Amino acid sequence: MTISSRTRNALVFTFTFALAFLNAVPVFAASVKSQVIVRELRSENIAHNKTGTDPMRKMLVYLPAGYDESSLQRYPVIYFLPNPFEDSYRFDFDHRDAQALFDRAIAEGVIKKFILVAVDMNTTLGSSWYVNSSATGNWEDFMIQELVPYIDANFKTLPNRDSRGIAGIFIGGYGAIRFGMRHPDVFGSVYAMHPVGTGTGVRVSAAIPRWDILASVKSMDDVKKDGGTRIFTTMFQAHLPDPDRPPLFIDLLARQEGDQLVIDAKLMERFRDNFYLETMIPRYADNLKSLRGFKFDWTRNDANFDHVYANQAFTHKLNEFGIIHEAEEYNGAFGADWGVDGRFYTDALPFFQKHMVFTETNEHGQR
Repeated sequence: MTISSRTRNALVFTFTFALAFLNAVPVFAASVKSQVIVRELRSENIAHNKTGTDPMRKMLVYLPAGYDESSLQRYPVIYFLPNPFEDSYRFDFDHRDAQALFDRAIAEGVIKKFILVAVDMNTTLGSSWYVNSSATGNWEDFMIQELVPYIDANFKTLPNRDSRGIAGIFIGGYGAIRFGMRHPDVFGSVYAMHPVGTGTGVRVSAAIPRWDILASVKSMDDVKKDGGTRIFTTMFQAHLPDPDRPPLFIDLLARQEGDQLVIDAKLMERFRDNFYLETMIPRYADNLKSLRGFKFDWTRNDANFDHVYANQAFTHKLNEFGIIHEAEEYNGAFGADWGVDGRFYTDALPFFQKHMVFTETNEHGQR
């Protein structure tokens, strides 16, 4: 039996097409997967800090599946401030598979496609507390003047506050609320997970650090001997900086005299006014009222009851000023934020789906 030239040509064409299609499938499949890319940005706002912090800041950027398939589609952005007590800003991606969690949330309709940015906001000693400091650098300016414009210039974002949210965990939750308070024109939606620093706790805060260590330090490494002292040193570097007072570059608001703790009232007032979020409510009430959405949560099982007490008081004070918000005390383990049963999946992402704008608007405000 012989095969005609027409039939032979048809078979060759069919085989060639099938081979080309099979070769193309892996390329196409790879191109529509989500991506997590690493970027670095040198900050002029941090470059002249006194504490030796590297001004080259690293970040992870989550891009949803299909990001490269269309040059026209643009995406809302969630800025994420991780818990600074984890190993690094990328801990949730390296150890909790945040990428797969976000992929699943999008696939199951929990939230539409979005970009997420997780950036390293830590100093050499710990958290920057996201503020401008003459000791550690201008971290607030880094976020507002450098990072957000960089992301909008280099990725397909919806560059407006309605499509820009901020979330954080623990100290990162503090930063999320603080940025929402001071920059509602940049971040329209705020979700803080178990924030600290919202207000006064049960204990006297000045009784937590060891003042004998602070009074006799020879280097910044000395404060690492005690966890509470280290944390409070980062707080003082952020809110009571003294660039002419090495090696810690802080003003000491208290001193230990025998069994008595002597507190400098003026420095304590300055610290409280600059640090506690509840003291900032009167100044930024109108800003908070302008947010598209504002929520924070905390677990009643936190071993440090100061955090529970402060968050309960914080929501009451917000109510006193007529600030619409959501506040939830839940009965669960501290740090149970990840996985399909974690609050990032069950609460934070649905919150942003509800409050962020996912489509572009024209000059008349039409979508």
